[in-house]
Amino acid sequence: MPAAALFPLPTQSTAKRPVPLDLPYEPVEKRPLPPGRPRDWYITHNRRLKAMRLAIALLDSGVYMPNQARNERIRSTAELIGVHPPSDTTCHMVRALMRYAR
Repeated sequence: MPAAALFPLPTQSTAKRPVPLDLPYEPVEKRPLPPGRPRDWYITHNRRLKAMRLAIALLDSGVYMPNQARNERIRSTAELIGVHPPSDTTCHMVRALMRYAR
């Protein structure tokens, strides 16, 4: 057995700074989106990101089932975390993310 197998190298994190998990929500540093895509791609991409943020915030607040996440609750959560109120389509996407994450 080679010596390298007995003493594995320490893994390196790809994060530029430590990520504390017990601190309140802090938005991730934004990066520019890739240029040259159709407008619909950007709309869908941003909608998915917003739905993910909302689903995570709902899960953190104790809403675990999609049937507990009505549009009003999703919109109040969006206001709480400082996101523009989501459309009906985005609310539907939030519930779908919660449903398929199980």
